[in-house]
Amino acid sequence: MTSLVMSRMSADTVPISGRQTTLRCGPYTAEIASVGASLRSLRYNGRDLILPFSEHQVRPAYRGAVLVPWPNRVIAGRYKFEGVEYQLGINEPSRGHALHGLLAWEDWCPVKSDESSAILSTVVQARSGYPFRLDVQVSYQLDFSGLHTTVTATNTGPGSAPYGAAGHPYLVAGEGRVDDWILELPARKVQQVTPDLLIPTGVSDVSEDRHYDFVAPRPIGSITLDHAFTDLVRDNEGYSTARLTTWDGSGTSMTWGRDCPWVQIHTADLPDAESSRAGLAVEPMTCPPNAFNTRTDLIVLLPGQSHTASWNIEAIPANPTHTRS
Repeated sequence: MTSLVMSRMSADTVPISGRQTTLRCGPYTAEIASVGASLRSLRYNGRDLILPFSEHQVRPAYRGAVLVPWPNRVIAGRYKFEGVEYQLGINEPSRGHALHGLLAWEDWCPVKSDESSAILSTVVQARSGYPFRLDVQVSYQLDFSGLHTTVTATNTGPGSAPYGAAGHPYLVAGEGRVDDWILELPARKVQQVTPDLLIPTGVSDVSEDRHYDFVAPRPIGSITLDHAFTDLVRDNEGYSTARLTTWDGSGTSMTWGRDCPWVQIHTADLPDAESSRAGLAVEPMTCPPNAFNTRTDLIVLLPGQSHTASWNIEAIPANPTHTRS
């Protein structure tokens, strides 16, 4: 009886979003919650760079979660791999799809941490629909260039495994909402989807429809986006950077390398007026939606093989010479 009471007391002391880790470096602070290995908050000199949530709150949807072993959707939860058909659990009932992998609601184990870094780990256990086992580790590192996130998965099962990964932060430029901010997205192609079920129908040049063209920075306005972009413009070191800013030039940037050839942009149009369009989801992805079926940029991990993907979120300070036109 004493053991049961002590166990219950211990559980009651853990916030509903899981065990918490605080990171600090210079002007940056970050909060990590163990459920979903979620980035719960990220601030620069006290300014939010992502849409935060409380440690005592069930994480709103997938805000800040790590998405493994697939990002985005597997249409109808069905796919075929190495000649075998599989059915995943449906966790997006309104559209009938398998959404954002298997680890977003798992309680990850903190491995180690110090003042400016933390590592959490968990295991994708083999199960019906995904009979493959992966050891997964996420590393968060704060320095003076922002927060660096690295996700590494290792196939510890006996056979090959289909795999993809992504992050899911909602960037915040400053005061206001998505409609008030300016987006620069270095992507020349967009994946078109059906308006109701978001089923991919093909890829087109953003130049064919200005609705999707943010190669040159421009205000988002009332545009609704929940689309994957690709054919990314990269710098000499192979990195792409999305920038979300306010009219004074301040804001937040997100950078990722060639390990993520896709990025999902979502304006977070929600029924809840308070949360709707409060942040812009910028999700670097190793593969596009429904890659388990199309095999586009799908990673196949051989037994013992590992894959790493990473991205960085950084503050953009105000430009004192910038004025609103």
